[in-house]
Amino acid sequence: MKKTLLLFFLLISGPMAMAGPGDKSDPNKDKTELTEAQQIRLAEMEARVEEIKAMDFSGMSKDEIKEIRSELKAMKEEASENGKGLYLSVGAIIIILLILILVL
Repeated sequence: MKKTLLLFFLLISGPMAMAGPGDKSDPNKDKTELTEAQQIRLAEMEARVEEIKAMDFSGMSKDEIKEIRSELKAMKEEASENGKGLYLSVGAIIIILLILILVL
């Protein structure tokens, strides 16, 4: 039974692993470098985060703390727009877990 399930998952995951991007015209497309303006903005954001880390929150009101928190969230969203991440679907996670369970 285990061999049958393992063979089934290997047959399903094989074509998924070999599938690549449809457009192979530009191999350097994945490499994104920051522009001059983005580098300046990144330096500004890093400086602001360091300022916030150095702040004493005990003397601030709740409204001021909320404003700082929302500012940090906005900077985090802006930074994540420029970066790329690894996304796994729920189905892929389930298949990986099942394969690990079968192998171990």
